[in-house]
Amino acid sequence: MSERDQKSRFGGPKPGGHGKNRGRPGGRPAWRERESAGARGDAPVILYGWHTVTLALANPQRRIRKLLLTENAARRLAEENIDTRVPPELVRPAEIDRRLGPDAVHQGLLAEADALPAPDIDTLPRDGIVLVLDQITDPHNVGAILRSAAAFDVKAIVTTARHSPEATGVLAKSASGALELVPIVSVQNLARALNEMNDNGFLTVGLDSEGTENLAAVPLQAPLALVLGAEGKGLRQLTRDTCRVVARLDMPGAIKSLNVSNAAALALYIGASRLGLMA
Repeated sequence: MSERDQKSRFGGPKPGGHGKNRGRPGGRPAWRERESAGARGDAPVILYGWHTVTLALANPQRRIRKLLLTENAARRLAEENIDTRVPPELVRPAEIDRRLGPDAVHQGLLAEADALPAPDIDTLPRDGIVLVLDQITDPHNVGAILRSAAAFDVKAIVTTARHSPEATGVLAKSASGALELVPIVSVQNLARALNEMNDNGFLTVGLDSEGTENLAAVPLQAPLALVLGAEGKGLRQLTRDTCRVVARLDMPGAIKSLNVSNAAALALYIGASRLGLMA
């Protein structure tokens, strides 16, 4: 069972405590062995799938190194007048399958690209919401969080340099193009980054089932930083202690916990509504 299948710690208190079952690593397609280096140093970022690749092609900040296309994908790009920016290499679908593994839904497109530039903590915009991820390691979850972040016009995502997935491969596919829309800031010390955000006027709100208040009842203001921890273990103690507020998400149904990506979407809706960003 992967991290995304475990119980999250973002719902309100419930009888019987919280489960702490640890997940087992599942099977990984061939390219996952290389993914940990996918955005480090000179190694390319791997992008695949229609939305992921076409939004990268449309992003002038994204340098495309190589583009593999099937005949069907090349025809569709031409029909939609999408500039490939580099001469593509036409291949059979099996060639992309070989690169990614048979379970990857690539839709006939695979790009190798450079990582995008990242802003610094002290340059984050002060007019909206920033998401902070405390060692969330599952790339499907982080990709889904990125997609929600793009939908709610989140200004940036702050994540830890260690114990977080690289912005490549499965994460990029799960984000469905949101990597091109939401900057990612990677920090060595999350508590230090949160302290800097506190000093810069951010209201830092940690989300945890043990929070003293329901997020919907917390007075919110911009700039707002919503801080989420990994499923199962939640926020680390130092992260909790550094947040100005620790809140929970109360839900009326029989199930009181949410997957972390769903919790992020709900928290963003509450935050954007309270800040008047939905108009």
